[in-house]
Amino acid sequence: MEALLEPVFVFKLNPSFTSKNPCTVHFPNLPKIPSKPLVVATCCAGTPSPSPLLSQDSDQNPLQLSPDRTRDRRKVVRIAWEKLVRWSRSWRSKAKTDVLERTKKVVVLGGGSFGTAMAAHVANRKAQMEVSMLVRDPAVCRSINENHFNYKYFPEHKLPENVTATSDAKTALLGADYCLHAVPVQFSTSFLEGIAEHVDPGLPFISLSKGLELNTLRMMSQIIPQALKNPRQPFIALSGPSFALELMNKLPTAMVVASKDKKLAHAVQQLLSCSHLRISTSRDVTGVEIAGALKNVLAIAAGIVEGMNLGNNSMAALVAQGCSEIRWLATKMGGKPATITGLSGTGDIMLTCFVNLSRNKRVGVRLGSGEELEDILSSMNQVAEGVSTAGAVIALAQKYNVKMPVLTAVARIMDSELTPKKAVLELMSLPQVEEV
Repeated sequence: MEALLEPVFVFKLNPSFTSKNPCTVHFPNLPKIPSKPLVVATCCAGTPSPSPLLSQDSDQNPLQLSPDRTRDRRKVVRIAWEKLVRWSRSWRSKAKTDVLERTKKVVVLGGGSFGTAMAAHVANRKAQMEVSMLVRDPAVCRSINENHFNYKYFPEHKLPENVTATSDAKTALLGADYCLHAVPVQFSTSFLEGIAEHVDPGLPFISLSKGLELNTLRMMSQIIPQALKNPRQPFIALSGPSFALELMNKLPTAMVVASKDKKLAHAVQQLLSCSHLRISTSRDVTGVEIAGALKNVLAIAAGIVEGMNLGNNSMAALVAQGCSEIRWLATKMGGKPATITGLSGTGDIMLTCFVNLSRNKRVGVRLGSGEELEDILSSMNQVAEGVSTAGAVIALAQKYNVKMPVLTAVARIMDSELTPKKAVLELMSLPQVEEV
């Protein structure tokens, strides 16, 4: 294989060249390569000297492998794949299933799209498990109990028989082993304070909500224990690139569970992971939550770029800059840079910024097209968390002394202090500095 890496220069001479003597072409401006001799091309009139690396067919790739080497390469790839499969099977055979076996009831707080999708997912994990959804809309409650559909969000997806709904917090929470919290961030404090008396102090809360509380800048890892008046309430953040519709359709998905309690993270991993949902674990709760919150704001910015028809170059530059801003803030707050490049960071950012199923991106597209924010929000039946979270960006940037021009521009647009067109002009006029 080493011979294949030698530099080769192929030249075609003008057919009118008639000299019978070989000619040598030198390359005086190329840097010298100490370990390898500089290659020169020696050729005669009209007919280049044959090279052992070149095929007689002039259209063929000069670096094409011989049949023997092709077989060797394929063998190496096959062996590597077989090793990976054997490792995977060995890992799965040792994976514990006791958490799923002993879990009898899971409660889901909230009847929105993602809460419903996760309720269906958990219920499908074990038919004997009771999955109780606490919802405030009586019509949604009846639809789930009588017809096994959430008519509002998934009218064409039948829910498992073991999913039930109730508007009574005590009934929903009684005997629950795990709680999936899917209430929008801005409503979570008042909601949790209203049900606190029915919450067992040892009940693990798995937060599906992404965002920051507008007035307090708190994350869900702070909101939940403070609202329940229990600083030791077990907490896990679930995040990653995951549209509710694709979860309902059981399409392959990968997410992250983050908790400071390693054993608890592994327990939730066992509870949720299956053939179409891969769950990784993390101890970086701050990084996972900040990435999940700010990616919604960045998605609005991406939508604005699309709505203004600014092109793919602008989109790529904006998202790259936004990723850097999220990383800067997350690390200042104690998060790990590696988290921002993982599933809950880059993975979720790519999904939310580039796919039109994203509610936050749709808000941005309509803003970029010239619609007013008030009209956009009044026409939506779901919450776009980025709209509220954007207001917390400026305060966080000031608090941690981080420059976040793209996300701050979104916040100013949300407050009607800046038009999308003006924001673009100002961003393009920023000082051109070294990339960090």
